[in-house]
Amino acid sequence: MKKFVIAFFLILGTGNFIFAQISGFKLLGPAPVRYFKSEWVILISDEAKNPFLQEEITLNMLLTSPTGKKIYLPCYWQSDESITPKSESVRILAVSNDRSGWHARFTPQEAGRYRYQFQLNRKGKALVNSVRGQFFAAQSKCKGFLHLREKNDWILAFDNGQAFRGIGENLAWESRQNDDSKFFKALHENPKYNYEFMLPSLSAHSGNFFRTWICSWNLPIDWNKGFNSTRYTASDEYFNPSACKQMDRLVNLSDSLGVYMMLTLGMGAYELRDGGFSLTDADFFVNPESRKRYKNRLRYFIARWGFSPSIAAWELFNEVDNVQFGDKNKVISAESIVAWHDEMSTYIKAIDPYKHLVTTSISHRDLAGLNSLKNIDINQKHIYKNTTNIAPTINQYETKFQKPYVIGEYGYEWDWLKNFDDFPTEMDSDFKRGLWYGLFSPTPILPMSWWWEFFDSRGTDKYIRQVRAVSDEMLAAGNGSFEQVVIKSQALGINTFAIKCGSTIFVYAYNPDSLAKNISLKLSTEIKTDQLKIIGGNTELKNQPQIINKGKQLEISGLGLPGNSDIVLRMSAQKN
Repeated sequence: MKKFVIAFFLILGTGNFIFAQISGFKLLGPAPVRYFKSEWVILISDEAKNPFLQEEITLNMLLTSPTGKKIYLPCYWQSDESITPKSESVRILAVSNDRSGWHARFTPQEAGRYRYQFQLNRKGKALVNSVRGQFFAAQSKCKGFLHLREKNDWILAFDNGQAFRGIGENLAWESRQNDDSKFFKALHENPKYNYEFMLPSLSAHSGNFFRTWICSWNLPIDWNKGFNSTRYTASDEYFNPSACKQMDRLVNLSDSLGVYMMLTLGMGAYELRDGGFSLTDADFFVNPESRKRYKNRLRYFIARWGFSPSIAAWELFNEVDNVQFGDKNKVISAESIVAWHDEMSTYIKAIDPYKHLVTTSISHRDLAGLNSLKNIDINQKHIYKNTTNIAPTINQYETKFQKPYVIGEYGYEWDWLKNFDDFPTEMDSDFKRGLWYGLFSPTPILPMSWWWEFFDSRGTDKYIRQVRAVSDEMLAAGNGSFEQVVIKSQALGINTFAIKCGSTIFVYAYNPDSLAKNISLKLSTEIKTDQLKIIGGNTELKNQPQIINKGKQLEISGLGLPGNSDIVLRMSAQKN
């Protein structure tokens, strides 16, 4: 479909005339379907020194949904080096190949008839509107976008209300050309570790969630050169076209596999040498031009990739406290960092029509006020060399700040200068423990391990399948409801957890000692049961444990746990 409008002239205060025209727009591909991307190319005649700067020019798609909801969708300029003129001013003309020009990517969240038009703005003021168009979005069986579930920090929920818990790992970047690992250089440089291998592997192991970075060597959208990767091509474009195409590839692959990502945005190329405005990290957080540049970056991300349900969360920073203390002689003020996060998270909520979740992360040092920001949906930290502290940390922060808490990274060891092959059993055990501790804690995204290449090479990540199976049982049993049950063991050193989902109780017990232990468990619950089944862990029981119901207490006795072993039990309420 193509629409045309009459040319529009704007008289500026200088007496100059600017010719601006939305000469047409065209829907690319098939008719729109609910929860699937539809894309338009919009044909405009205007001039802009940089079409990526909203302070100069913007194009928006203004929609009215079938239920009357007003939707503001940022559009984006997509350049094609083969046809874009290299001049001080870019003449934004109608093009015929649908690659270069203004694009709108929209995913309907309702089925039915939409009405829309495009609006061209110059320096924040409306310049011209297109004629109105309309389309009908057909119904689909897809689930939609992920959101918080009110008064339930255990899960996220899709648009259709279905409960979701994220289970996966960090797949932070694809293989680098030159890796600095002392012992695993060849492993980390192995070209097989690309998204086409890692994401299908995650999906095959029943994982549904991963965390990945934008940085100078992975999806370097802000960088012109120096990628430490052969995947990207040097360019003097404002946003690197080769990196943008690779981001398109990542989103499309994730959508096709049904896996969801936490996309870590980072600072971008903020330094002067990379086209930014700041020489220091501290200046980045307070410099008005740097903040303006970052908002243009956010707008571009939302316009080009916000359509995708596979983007579960925008993560503004990786370990921002390490940035804060990067220079011990010039520590950045927490106030400036928190104020920056408040401004950027608020901006995202204002222009993201799909209301993706927003998060950020710390390594281990809290910043006063950061966990309480209104528009940060999920608080997050990283835990290394202390996996037993995962559950207490999640419970503590969730209770204190009344919002979900996620362990975005964890591991037995953080030091990449050590040889993990000296302690592989400990690495594997820690990988498994972090998943189980997260599953039995009030977090919507289970802790995500680091060192993905190492665990893939050992086959450890296949263990995700077992945890996912138990998680699915929990979600089905309680329809997304979770309640922690007080559980005690008479044997010292046994780590135990209990959760009630609906009328079913799930128990996890781990014996970290080398010696076997015969344990008894006492649970504070009114559920009466005579059914006990092993559904996970590495323990096979020689004798059936005894179940005793005593008022508001349930006791399990005769449970033998070998050394360094664990077990997951399911107990359903007995039928009257």
